[in-house]
Amino acid sequence: MVELAKDQLLWIYQRMRLIREFEDRAAHLFAAGNLPGALHLYAGEEAIAVGVVALLTEQDHITSTHRGHGHCIAKGLEISAMMAELYGKASGTCKGKGGSMHIADVDKGMLGANGIVGAGGPLACGAGLTAKVKGTDQVSVCFFGDGAAEQGTIHESMNLASIWKLPVIFVCENNGYAQTTPACYHCAASNIVDRAKAYCMPGLEVDGTDVFAVYDAAAGAIARARRGDGPTLLECKASRYYGHFQGDNQSYCAHEEKAKLRRRDPIERFTKRVLRGKLLSRAELLEADARAKQMVDKAVEFAKQSPYPSPDEIVTEVYVSY
Repeated sequence: MVELAKDQLLWIYQRMRLIREFEDRAAHLFAAGNLPGALHLYAGEEAIAVGVVALLTEQDHITSTHRGHGHCIAKGLEISAMMAELYGKASGTCKGKGGSMHIADVDKGMLGANGIVGAGGPLACGAGLTAKVKGTDQVSVCFFGDGAAEQGTIHESMNLASIWKLPVIFVCENNGYAQTTPACYHCAASNIVDRAKAYCMPGLEVDGTDVFAVYDAAAGAIARARRGDGPTLLECKASRYYGHFQGDNQSYCAHEEKAKLRRRDPIERFTKRVLRGKLLSRAELLEADARAKQMVDKAVEFAKQSPYPSPDEIVTEVYVSY
């Protein structure tokens, strides 16, 4: 297992806690009728985004999904601008015109959350090809769900990345359900990672509730990509705590199943491990908890006070000018 320094452990905890605080608050705001549009929350999967992104630089790229808040926060996007985007305000990351499913910040290497299932694969390959042509050591990470694993775009992207040895890491976040459909029903393979062999790339199944396991698996995959040895497929198994979208009552998931999943909470597992090993103190963790709450409080207030976009902005940055 890769040894992590104290500052790295603190960063990991702070990012996971901030993601959880942001998502829980967004759920509350949406239920109160304060957020427009659709909302897909990442709570329960924090160890995946943080465990992978902890190994990336600001120059590296990620592509995301409709459930993208966790990836954005892990990559360092400003949460006040993210919250403003959820509110549809002009100060949002996309000036209030994208909403939850289209948060992006190219300067941070976040190429965008995406409402099109499986659309991140070609984008990650494009970024990977750019890095290869330019001779940089940048890598691209494509996050996608188990439902997206059945999309042709993902298969084509993995095939292309392997043929051209692109520096792309494909991270399947298998939370057990594609909307309401269990993975065992929509996937013929026993595990999605089994498909790696068909595309001549390494594949690893990872406990997506264990940030240390995710970090270790991602470390090898990212190092391999930086060396120019091509892509890797990681299948990280975890669970989402909320429904597919806010308004989904999860009637397809038994109460006992939900309770069992909560017992493997990624933040609680991390906390127990670092306290048991005396790697971090309880006071340091509590300080991070308080800081996360303060940051989200500030983000909500910023979003509330921000103006809506002007009507004359409706088509700006939508069409390309020649």
